[in-house]
Amino acid sequence: MTKLLSNSREHSTLKRSRTRGQNTPTAGTSTECNRVEPGLCVKSSTRNGAWTRVLPPSHPATKDIQHREIYEISGDVVPINMVKGIGHLRDPRLNKGLAFTLKERIALGIHGLQPPRFKTQEEQLALCKASVMKYTEDLNRYLYLVELQERNERLFFRLLSENIEQMMPIIYTPTVGLACLGDLGACGMGIPVGKLALYTALAGIKPHQCLPITIDVGTNNEQLRNDPHYIGLNKPRSQGADYDELIDEFMAACVQKYGQNVLIQFEDFGNHNAFRFLDKYRDKYCTFNDDIQGTAAVAVAGILASKRITKRKMSDNRFVFLGAGEAAIGIADLCVKAMEADGSTEEEARNKVWMMDIDGLLTEGRKVGNLDGHKKWYAKTHQEVKSLIELVREIKPTVLIGASAATGAFTPEVLQEMAKNNERPLIFALSNPTSKAECTAQQAYDYTEGRCIFSSGSPFGEVTHNGTVYKPGQGNNAYIFPGIALGVIATGVHHITEELFLISAQTVADHVSDEDLARGSVYPPLGSIKECSIDIAVQIAEYAYGQCGLASEYPEPKDKRAFVMSKMYNANYDSPLPNIYEWPGHYAEPRVLPEKYVIYLF
Repeated sequence: MTKLLSNSREHSTLKRSRTRGQNTPTAGTSTECNRVEPGLCVKSSTRNGAWTRVLPPSHPATKDIQHREIYEISGDVVPINMVKGIGHLRDPRLNKGLAFTLKERIALGIHGLQPPRFKTQEEQLALCKASVMKYTEDLNRYLYLVELQERNERLFFRLLSENIEQMMPIIYTPTVGLACLGDLGACGMGIPVGKLALYTALAGIKPHQCLPITIDVGTNNEQLRNDPHYIGLNKPRSQGADYDELIDEFMAACVQKYGQNVLIQFEDFGNHNAFRFLDKYRDKYCTFNDDIQGTAAVAVAGILASKRITKRKMSDNRFVFLGAGEAAIGIADLCVKAMEADGSTEEEARNKVWMMDIDGLLTEGRKVGNLDGHKKWYAKTHQEVKSLIELVREIKPTVLIGASAATGAFTPEVLQEMAKNNERPLIFALSNPTSKAECTAQQAYDYTEGRCIFSSGSPFGEVTHNGTVYKPGQGNNAYIFPGIALGVIATGVHHITEELFLISAQTVADHVSDEDLARGSVYPPLGSIKECSIDIAVQIAEYAYGQCGLASEYPEPKDKRAFVMSKMYNANYDSPLPNIYEWPGHYAEPRVLPEKYVIYLF
């Protein structure tokens, strides 16, 4: 799945048939083609003699015109004078529901099409929140929010952005994530749709700039292929040269359609393709993979925030990873970058990272398993190790990171060994959903005597240990990817470098307060993500316009925060009526004709 975020401005368009005289002929009106111009057929009605200019049936744009409703528009700027009154109720970008004032209803011609009650957006928000929460199942809550988005866009995004802690688990993980795990063929569209909603709610990316895309290359899920109602391609997944050629064509087509600055975010690509495409396209297109780079940045943000507790430099850590997929490798790569920034060489930094996959420790001479892609960077000259507890006892890591989806892999013995070797061990059980986590928050605190610094990929809620209540943070990618997109789009960055993710990680870490750390969280509250996103974008702007010269949006803005915020979507209602003003001074007042002024008509 991919998501497109374009920073090219789309002008609103409204196409209609061009007519002279009366409307086009209705049913029962005979017509004949009187004359033909290139691509144009001019017909006349024998009933009233009216002329209508239409495209011939063979013209490629005929189908587009036939299916376009009169009130449909696209783009950021909505031309009020070209939208019928009823269009303000049908278009989710314009609809305000009962928030239309009496003056607006009369002016738009929709008075009488709504109940007589008038509501403010705040009243609507309160009602919508109550309506969502009255459902007992998250799937029903999700369906309510989807319907709201299709009906009233601004109300949906304001509800989401102002109640992100309650709403984000509904429109994205774990609710949508649980429904979209595995090989779902063409049925996984919920993931990019939900994620793009977060781009808007958490960073103000304008909705018309977002396009969710699922690339259907078939499915290996035979149950789906045998289902008569399955909507996707009924064939096994494409692989090899054909698959690569399709992705190449897709990337080129995106740039051709939306311009060089179109931002393409990869999501849910398999391990064997994710790094390969990232390495292939990162220096050719404006693109990133959130499963790799977003996950890495949020994990590193937690480690950076923990420095205030452990008093250890990044380069003083030793890392053990359980899992060597795209998420784990991405985190390891960014940890190496962070250690390099701390003064280590690349080789020294990689030597401090130990990784295990399903076949054991990554070693240069391993007989089972592979060392594809970036795995080879972390392969050690070491005897084979199959047991996590054995590796932990030998390496004595300061940071233990799980991205394996192996439930319970952080056993009591492993956690106790971490506590034995460290005063404040870092335990990051990042696998999603919570049922796949390497350990629970309760287990982490219980088996480390309450001394661990814990983070998870999905929320665990409050935990009590020896009378102390902890509320550990969730390493959610939403702290990272909205701000990255906002900064890249605002400044016109063409290629997204690893440095931008390290900047993002440090910015999130800087948002963690002493109170957050005291309650057991290495992340700020979810409700502050929008502020994090703005600060990330501002820091990216400083970097892009500064030492590296990545920015292409000129002239360079003096106030970068104001510049970034000027690019953001506003979910508050505005008036659909045009502004009324007078000409300045006496320039447009009627002129007085002289008494003997004579007008001659010829």
